[in-house]
Amino acid sequence: MIRFVLDMGIAESTGQILRAAQHDVVHLREVGLERLSDEGIVAKAQAERRVIVTHDLDFGRIVALSGRSVPSVVTLRLSDMRPSRVNLALEAALREAGPALQGGALVTITDRGIRIRKLPIEG
Repeated sequence: MIRFVLDMGIAESTGQILRAAQHDVVHLREVGLERLSDEGIVAKAQAERRVIVTHDLDFGRIVALSGRSVPSVVTLRLSDMRPSRVNLALEAALREAGPALQGGALVTITDRGIRIRKLPIEG
């Protein structure tokens, strides 16, 4: 089981899919945090040991520059961002990246596959 926080650009159906797979999921909209800053979302994810799922490149940058090993971030960079496509890609990526996410990683999902970078980012 992985604990997730879903950014505002992520469909609520993605949360439903993740919950059905027995993950603990919080969508920012569900908890009234639609206007929380990126830094606030990172702090929430870190405090609650959650993985951020987003389309926004800023989260990976914030975490990488912090030198920390948490929180992990999954960034979706697909050409087809319809929820059905995102959900399939995320499910497939979690089979490969799940252990890395629990240890601290930046995971990028693209049309060509996934890239996993373990945290903290050095250099």
